[in-house]
Amino acid sequence: MTSTGGGDRSKRDGAPGARRPMPPSIQPKQPSSSGSGPRRVHAYPPGRDAVDETRVMPPQKGPQQQGGRPPQPAGRPAPRPPQRPAGGQGARPAAPRPRRRRRHRCCTAAFVLILLVAIPVIGFMLWAQGQIQTVPALSAAPDTPGRTYLIVGSDSREGLDTGDPTEGARTDTIMLLHQPESGPTALISIPRDSYVEIPGYSANKVNAAFAFGGPELLVETVENLSGLTIDGYLEVGFMGVADMVDAVDGVELCYDQDVSDELSQLEWEAGCHLSDGETALAFSRMRYSDPLGDIGRAQRQRQVVGAVAEEVLSPSTLLNPFQLVPVTSAALGAFTFNDDTGVIDIGRMAWVLRSGLGGEAVTGTPPIADMGYGVDGVGSTVLLDPDLVDQFWDDIAQGAYPPGATVGGVE
Repeated sequence: MTSTGGGDRSKRDGAPGARRPMPPSIQPKQPSSSGSGPRRVHAYPPGRDAVDETRVMPPQKGPQQQGGRPPQPAGRPAPRPPQRPAGGQGARPAAPRPRRRRRHRCCTAAFVLILLVAIPVIGFMLWAQGQIQTVPALSAAPDTPGRTYLIVGSDSREGLDTGDPTEGARTDTIMLLHQPESGPTALISIPRDSYVEIPGYSANKVNAAFAFGGPELLVETVENLSGLTIDGYLEVGFMGVADMVDAVDGVELCYDQDVSDELSQLEWEAGCHLSDGETALAFSRMRYSDPLGDIGRAQRQRQVVGAVAEEVLSPSTLLNPFQLVPVTSAALGAFTFNDDTGVIDIGRMAWVLRSGLGGEAVTGTPPIADMGYGVDGVGSTVLLDPDLVDQFWDDIAQGAYPPGATVGGVE
């Protein structure tokens, strides 16, 4: 059957299975010879162009995104973006403000001032360290709580015109300075004739230990007596008292009795007087004209030590180099310390001594049973109370006495 509708379809469409040619408008473009490969082209229904996926069109910004900012209301100027410093990221920062320059000048001036102060101080400390005299003194006993120092007055008459024929050195002054971990500092005078056990020797007067074995044996004897380990040793030469007092231009001393003592050469009117070195020395030595004997002498010795320490540690001395240097020279010439003592150690000892001379300190002697206890071959001694002395030292070690207490003495 023939059709009158425009001819055979196979003739119009071609052979069966043949694809109808695409209109020129949607014919795929030939790849460019300069490309690296074929591009994918999607075929779309008739009437639409193919889309080249290699071409990516940037999204169009809406009216609120143009310029990266929302539109400004009418009549208001758009804000200006922050300005970068000239030169971009590599530009130099602005010059420092005047305040920074003033601060820099102040720091420089402070540093120079510190140097001007530190250099003389360091020089003074180095000089002082070279003047320190030391002797072997400390034992190997285990440490005990707190800080404990032994202060000894070496009674050498060399260079002193007193008419006293005594030769050699003795210890007329023996004081134990103890700062407990808690409680008041104590400064206890041990009478030189106290009858005690001396390690390696029989019982004798405590100052005999110095004659038998020097500072080391005296330290060991006092440690056995008190139960406290000595942390530092300070020996004052007999002439050192006079030199120290003269270096501080005299000290005020008080005693409420008239004295004319031939042995010590002390001439004194009752009351308080500004005393020079020679008078202070006689004041601390006198005992035969004192009704309390060794007890009274120990009290006056503490008074002399306290008066000298107050002058030496006063700001008028420490801050005045014209006063500090001669005072330090006199002190270091008069004092002898235990081995390995440095300037810092002396400063620490002076600090503890100052608290031991204050009104809150505990002062006195161990409890005494007899001031004239006779011993064959030894003579008249001071007998410490055997029933009270151990507890006394325990209380000193623990700081158990109230501040300002006067302890011990004759019971």
